Amino acid sequence: MALDPGTPAGLSPKAMRTLITGGIKSGKSRHALELALGFPPPRRFLATAEAFDDEMREKIKRHRLERSDRFDTVEEGIDIHERLEERMVLDCLPLWLNNLIHYGREDEFDAILAALIERLPRDIVIVSNEVGMGFVPLEPLSRRYGILLGTANARVAAACDSVVLMVAGVPLRVK
Repeated sequence: MALDPGTPAGLSPKAMRTLITGGIKSGKSRHALELALGFPPPRRFLATAEAFDDEMREKIKRHRLERSDRFDTVEEGIDIHERLEERMVLDCLPLWLNNLIHYGREDEFDAILAALIERLPRDIVIVSNEVGMGFVPLEPLSRRYGILLGTANARVAAACDSVVLMVAGVPLRVK
């Protein structure tokens, strides 16, 4: 079932914590911005991506242009729980997890995730990816990544009022 188009960007007038998940290039970030435009200004965007290569630098540049001046951007790759504010988009949990592993801080996963959930604002849209729906990776790091991200998704989803699964650009309400 698609989101109710009768309210602005599918939002109800009450405060809402929403998790948007789905596959790569399924429209998650675009939909998150659409939902967050239902928040009164000022709106914030918490970006977890780091520009480790030219491809990521270009992607970050495109996303900044997409947001334009409609969102105040905060960049934080690891300690995302410390940067949460009302009327925010948090994009995205998978890159946060990448950063934890890259910087050797994977042992902080449980503590940061618990603090994130404890401090969730009333109005927030969180973006994540679904992984592990099709195959089990051969190597241990990829398996561990899938397990950690699946754990994060499940815990965040339980703390959210709404969960949306993006499939081929179409938002489907899960919760």
